[in-house]
Amino acid sequence: MIAVVSKVFPCVNWFKGYSMGKFKLDMVAGLTVALVLIPQSMAYAQLAGMPAYYGLYASFLPPMIAALFGSSRQLATGPVAVVSLMTAASLEPLATAGSEAFIAYAILLALSVGLFQLLLGVLRLGLVVNFLSHPVVNGFTNAAAIIIATSQFSKLFGVYVDKASHHYETIWRVCKAAVHYTHWPTLAMAVLAFGIMYGLKKINPRIPNVLVAVVVTTLLSWMLGFQHDYTGRVDQIMAPEVRTHIDAFNQAVAANAAYGKKRAQLTAELVAIKEQSGVRSIDYLDKQHEIDIVSAQIEKAKSQAHLYREQIRNALFAGVKQPEGSLLFYLRDQVPAGMQDDGRTWRVKVGNALLDDDAIRFMGGGAVVGVVPRGLPTMSIPSISLGTILTLLPFAAIISLLGFMEAISIAKAMAAKTGQRLDPNQELIGQGLANIIGAFGKSYPVSGSFSRSAVNLQAGAVTGFSSVVTSLTVVIALLFFTPLLYHLPQAVLAAVIMMAVIGLINVSGFIHAWKAQWYDGAISIFTFVCTLVFAPHLDKGIMIGVILSLGVFLYKSMRPKVAKLAMGKDSSLQCVDTSVLDECKYIATIRFDGPLFFANASYLEDQVTEIMRSMPHLRHIHISASGINEMDASGEEALSLLVERVRSTGRGISFSGVKERVLDVMKRTHLLEKIGEENIYSTLEGAIKGLYNSVHPHDEDGCACPLVSYIPRNGDRQTKQPA
Repeated sequence: MIAVVSKVFPCVNWFKGYSMGKFKLDMVAGLTVALVLIPQSMAYAQLAGMPAYYGLYASFLPPMIAALFGSSRQLATGPVAVVSLMTAASLEPLATAGSEAFIAYAILLALSVGLFQLLLGVLRLGLVVNFLSHPVVNGFTNAAAIIIATSQFSKLFGVYVDKASHHYETIWRVCKAAVHYTHWPTLAMAVLAFGIMYGLKKINPRIPNVLVAVVVTTLLSWMLGFQHDYTGRVDQIMAPEVRTHIDAFNQAVAANAAYGKKRAQLTAELVAIKEQSGVRSIDYLDKQHEIDIVSAQIEKAKSQAHLYREQIRNALFAGVKQPEGSLLFYLRDQVPAGMQDDGRTWRVKVGNALLDDDAIRFMGGGAVVGVVPRGLPTMSIPSISLGTILTLLPFAAIISLLGFMEAISIAKAMAAKTGQRLDPNQELIGQGLANIIGAFGKSYPVSGSFSRSAVNLQAGAVTGFSSVVTSLTVVIALLFFTPLLYHLPQAVLAAVIMMAVIGLINVSGFIHAWKAQWYDGAISIFTFVCTLVFAPHLDKGIMIGVILSLGVFLYKSMRPKVAKLAMGKDSSLQCVDTSVLDECKYIATIRFDGPLFFANASYLEDQVTEIMRSMPHLRHIHISASGINEMDASGEEALSLLVERVRSTGRGISFSGVKERVLDVMKRTHLLEKIGEENIYSTLEGAIKGLYNSVHPHDEDGCACPLVSYIPRNGDRQTKQPA
């Protein structure tokens, strides 16, 4: 009974030999991880396209649940960089980042990821993660680190741009915007945060450098009035061309919304026509044509909105204070003579929504986190739509495998240090439940964190109770300390993310893969390049890598190594291809390395045919079958035909070292009878000795044959065991 309970609830094993000393260690470790997690989670939430406080929601339940049901006692679960980036990349085609629809999709994605991981764990299919080979993961992770870091440039420089269809195009827009205008206080805040984190890490890694950077910059932001926004009317903009752009932008946004409603209506009508008349009816084709026209109009409206939005953002204003306290905004180089501006550079805050003529938002300072709702998220079941789940399923599968691979690699590294027994399938169950229950608490997808797990281990965590303490600390922060986060600069969160992903860049991984096998290095590099090129569609990069890995595997399986063996200088049989060796012209010995199955059965026949063609004096072919572990029906059929073909030419054929599983197939299919048991040798050495005495011509000068030194004479063995 106890064994069953401990299997379902691994956490019961925490308390075997638990003591007050271990409790104190877990308490300190949990608090330490929480001090890193709180600012990191807010940064990662924004990377995922969510409001910053959703990072706290993702740090509320998942760390505790993953620890209670997982097998690792030190793994720290929560928001992580790569999974956050994948979340944003998966959902951006479906909804605008930060919108209510986007948040709903993110929560549903967490539920889908959790169900997928839980299913794999329950069915004990943790090995499926092996489809993501190390070269593919290395290439993807390096590219993701660069994408994550560069995605923070806009917050670093305090500029705003529309996202392009490709990430590199977006970065180019950011660079142009930064050249046009950089908000220097924002950049200074980021540089200060970098300096604090890097400096404290060098001085003492145990100091929570991220927390210190956040506290210092938040205090400075509050004291210096870093954020300085103003709400005014459109008629306070003393630049007619900007007012014209605002009007044109609003018209484009309104047109886009109207076209969107029209397309939704036409789509519903199309579904009804499809059910009534089918997809080949004239009515269906006409309606589809209408939808295509409306879609083109939507794209045109989006393009116009982007053009006007960019022009509005590029307008830099000087604010001139009026006697009643209001501000008039002139273009910075068009302030009338005799008027004194307030010394700030003002910009219009414009997004995807209509600009209210009576409530235009002007930015005269830097961006901060803003209001963080106080209290815990309301627990509720995510809005489930089968169609949406099916749409998210490919992304959920990739995120599940990537997240689990990151978590299990970290857990294995820590288990090697602590001597703890790790169960990958139980870890999948823990990660799955963390995402499922986290989704009920408004969490987006989470995974095990390398940096926070390292902090947890270094702080002395003994059991998963440290993660429970971490979750409780986040609860306290949500209940009592959220107002203190209002003035936290967005640029500092960007700096936190960039510092965190530096450790993901691993150039030596490419070199290591190339040294192991050149094609592994090539796959890693190609995955890296494709991920960068196709970003933000990250799934394409990783899928290309997986397809290449499977392609190489299939190619190697279809063309396994068929080694032609000859006598080496040390009197052992060696591969002819790797050494310049003399061969016996009467006996050909070959070794087949790999399973003999449908994909490579004909390849063995082709190799034997080529050997017979190139050796006119050949009398016998011997196949060392020690490398054949499996044989299917196609392999058996090919082997049977090969025996017939060789014997039809007047030559003999024999085998040695046949595995029991392969021999059983030969017996069941009567192939053994065709070959003849006398032609099956238990060892390669015995086969060579028997064949030399029976096949090699006696009138041939024995000393001229390379095999002569391999054959024991007068009962004395003079050679080494064959390789």
